[in-house]
Amino acid sequence: MTSDDDTRPAGADLGSLTVRTFDAVLFDMDGTLIDSMPGALRAWADWAAEHHVDPARMTGLGGLPAVRIISELLPADQVDAGVRRIAELETAMAAAGIELLPGTAETLATLPGDRVAIVTSCTRELLASRLAGSGLAAPAEIVTVDDVARGKPHPDPFLLAAERLGADPRRCLVVEDAPAGLAAGRAAGCATLAVGATHPRHELDADGHAPDLSHVVFHVRPDGISIGPR
Repeated sequence: MTSDDDTRPAGADLGSLTVRTFDAVLFDMDGTLIDSMPGALRAWADWAAEHHVDPARMTGLGGLPAVRIISELLPADQVDAGVRRIAELETAMAAAGIELLPGTAETLATLPGDRVAIVTSCTRELLASRLAGSGLAAPAEIVTVDDVARGKPHPDPFLLAAERLGADPRRCLVVEDAPAGLAAGRAAGCATLAVGATHPRHELDADGHAPDLSHVVFHVRPDGISIGPR
């Protein structure tokens, strides 16, 4: 069923975000900065076939670390091997059709490198492969699932990113495309901006929404970073 929110005209609805100032912006990667969906879908389809898992059981698990997804799908004694296998498949297919999403290059070129982090549920190896496939330059700070004991939807990844940037999480903006990532950002005390089309609007609980980063403009000022609709 489609909610009334999903029939709104295309464009950014940034709400209270437009009157706030931020010290740092923390970006998810897949579905937010890059489109890695073709390779990821192929990898998970192959994984599901190998492990005799009905793909329908994976619905709604997007944005979670692979270990969380696989823990929902396999017996406990098979999880470690299942995680290693999806890592192999995703890394092998990491460059398959990866593209920068609209507005990514312009946004990262605008923001100071020491005020930006990528916070992803990917492993560090998979992140490196996807960055290479996309041609996207890595920011100074990156937090992967390998860096934290608890991944999204727990706040740990965003808290670590803020700490590494020397920023108060309450003055950070999280940019995400998935419910789990937005939940993690909220739990960390950050403001949240939902982007992308990987989930319906009504599933994305955020302070602001935009179809993609091309609909948002970032302003860098002496007192911090502000945003507005483009």
